[in-house]
Amino acid sequence: MDELSARAAALVARHPRDARLRRAGTSRAGTPMWLLSVGHGVRHTLIVAGPHANEPVGGATVLRLAERVLADPRLCEDADVTWNLLLCLDPDGARRNERWLPGPYTLGRYFRNFFRPGFLEQPEWLPDGAADAALPETRTLLDLQDELRPFFQASLHGVDVGGGFVELTRELPGLAQRVAHTAARLGIPRELGPYDTLYWPTLGPAVYRIPPPRRGDLAAAITEAAVESTWFHPHAYGTVTAVVEAPMWGVAAVEDARPPRDADAVRRAVSRSLRRDTELLEAMLRRLRPALSAVPDAARLLAPVDDYLLVGPGLADSWDPDTDDGGARPLPPLDTARLTALGISGRRVALRTAGLLHQLATGAGAAAAGVLPELDRLIDVWCADYHDGYGARWVPVARQVEFQARVVLAASGLARRSEPGPSRSGEPGWGSQAAVPMHRE
Repeated sequence: MDELSARAAALVARHPRDARLRRAGTSRAGTPMWLLSVGHGVRHTLIVAGPHANEPVGGATVLRLAERVLADPRLCEDADVTWNLLLCLDPDGARRNERWLPGPYTLGRYFRNFFRPGFLEQPEWLPDGAADAALPETRTLLDLQDELRPFFQASLHGVDVGGGFVELTRELPGLAQRVAHTAARLGIPRELGPYDTLYWPTLGPAVYRIPPPRRGDLAAAITEAAVESTWFHPHAYGTVTAVVEAPMWGVAAVEDARPPRDADAVRRAVSRSLRRDTELLEAMLRRLRPALSAVPDAARLLAPVDDYLLVGPGLADSWDPDTDDGGARPLPPLDTARLTALGISGRRVALRTAGLLHQLATGAGAAAAGVLPELDRLIDVWCADYHDGYGARWVPVARQVEFQARVVLAASGLARRSEPGPSRSGEPGWGSQAAVPMHRE
């Protein structure tokens, strides 16, 4: 986080006429939330990095975007656009992931040091649909949306294992082709059936429409919480929001649209694995709980653990072809890409839980000595399944950043051309990637 803000300040020092840096808000822990603005146009974009604590790619992407906008007057002066780049929406959570950020980038290192707060502590969500959200980070974002009334907003996310894709609050015709071209140039698989978008309309390959906000049962599906978010807050201003997902580890099968041999067999296997893994992790948590009173800030780690253990069985039931869940919505047709995404998602829930429990067990010291080796074994086995079973391969940071930057520029250009008018009414570390040149290796 410190490196990111220092690089932004250095950029402003090099371009004092066209770039500005201001403190837009303050996190719960008192960390400044910095907004980098480039240009002086009447139209505004708002690009939000770091909405999830474990997804650092957006920080490098906003610096890349700032450099590119400064170098190309067509993106700023000629378009009458000011680019507003929030360096990180969850700076406190991001700091908790700094142990794996310097590398080496391995699945085991990532998941053992993974942190993401519980669902109700994620600042991009509005769980109650309330504009007067309690989190100061959320309030900062809402205030920026109300102040800037952007014609385009982008939320920069990272997929730990899978492929790249985009979610939109309003269709941008032509974006799917731009995403396909960019992904092909960079060697990044497109995710043709992400778990997040299981029931959402498809606007084109790897591009999905976010449904309007509505209440949902968080225990039944994490995707129901996704629509109750800050993505729709500026809708009254005519804002189109794009959620841009770039993978850290890519899996080729997530863009395999061929029909599977036996979809029901895959669903059964994925469901049973998730149930079994959840039961194992619940048993370990029961053994760990007596020792957690001595672990500093254990509650922050336990909140996401409890969330994942809550949703796991519900997800398993919703995917199992042999479970009659009454009024549950039937799954859409499942090709190889969607089945692969389900398997990856089930393993993700288990691995994130195991990684958080590993940190709790490590903090508990000798009192958790019996649990730690078991967690290490599970994490190793499940990471090997990602690597060997799914063929997950690390995507260089430079490519992740370039994918997001190109998609944001394409989407913002399409949004600008489709808006009714200019009215404002209605493999070094992550931080050093912003200077990587445009050409690809």
